[in-house]
Amino acid sequence: MLKLFLMAEPMHFTETAAPLVAIVILNWNGRDFLQQFLPSVLESTYPNKKIIVADNASTDDSVKMLQQHFPTVEILINETNEGFAKGYNTALKKVESDYFVLLNSDVEVSPGWINPVITLMESDPAIAVCQPKILSYHQKNNFEYAGACGGWIDHLGYPFARGRVFEDCETDHGQYNNVVQCFWASGAAMFVKAPVFKALNGLDEFFFAHQEEIDFCWRAQLSGYKIYVQPASVVYHVGGGTLPRGNSKKTYLNYRNNMIMLYKNTALAAKIWLIPYRLLLNMLAAFKSLIAGDAGYCWAVLKAHFHFIGWILFHKKESLFVTHKKNKPSSIYQGNIIWDYFIKKKKTFIEIVGDK
Repeated sequence: MLKLFLMAEPMHFTETAAPLVAIVILNWNGRDFLQQFLPSVLESTYPNKKIIVADNASTDDSVKMLQQHFPTVEILINETNEGFAKGYNTALKKVESDYFVLLNSDVEVSPGWINPVITLMESDPAIAVCQPKILSYHQKNNFEYAGACGGWIDHLGYPFARGRVFEDCETDHGQYNNVVQCFWASGAAMFVKAPVFKALNGLDEFFFAHQEEIDFCWRAQLSGYKIYVQPASVVYHVGGGTLPRGNSKKTYLNYRNNMIMLYKNTALAAKIWLIPYRLLLNMLAAFKSLIAGDAGYCWAVLKAHFHFIGWILFHKKESLFVTHKKNKPSSIYQGNIIWDYFIKKKKTFIEIVGDK
């Protein structure tokens, strides 16, 4: 795989020459996060930017607080809580920019976080999406669950990341400090070229939340674009701000959306064996959780399967559906991440995939 090492001297853009970057924070009842982390976003040194909060019909006083304490921040208000996918689609239709940054409200950024990413993306027209290195806000030497240092996926559709495999988040020793292609970029801090976002019709709104960014990156690659991670840019993510890990609704959405994503983006020959095999593996995971006394997890998986089948029967045409193209996505691990992690006890990305 091609590796690009960190650029020691990113471009120093001037306001007149710099592409316009719209940092869009989707908010739902996140008043405290906004109050805590918006100041760091406002201190970003990139010269040509605008900061927007898209409020997803919050019932707290987020909007009032923004109006009182952050008057320079633009506010867009969605009439209902449309979830992550539709919430962003609705908001970004109203935003004109060269780049969109989808940024979670619970992310702290450093002043120079934008410049290295834009420098990289401007260097290659095919780079459509990029993420920074994402570390934990509470353990700043550790990678954070949601994206770490660039997302990967195995050939069965299980996502993981450089620095995070299942629940194991590695300590950052600089082991992933190289600029590389990846399979998906985290929706917690995702840079995307605005024309590409619009050309691909944005995020799949049926997903509501969870794995819609992976689906988007998969569709982008099938359309000939590249996904990258730029570790010279570092942000710190609290994580679990909306639905914490272990939440049954999150389990349901992850299983349902993962199956829909596989059905949408794989060729017919792969669907024939992959979909039944994944359903079987999911059921084994559900049965194991039931034996362990976690009936909620088991029911969430079963519900996800019912609704996945319902999507195929009734909602497939409403979803963004990809006609399979010959463009081959990058960063698909051809092994089985479950076997490597649970049976072989390999806990780090390098142990499993190698130095990528």
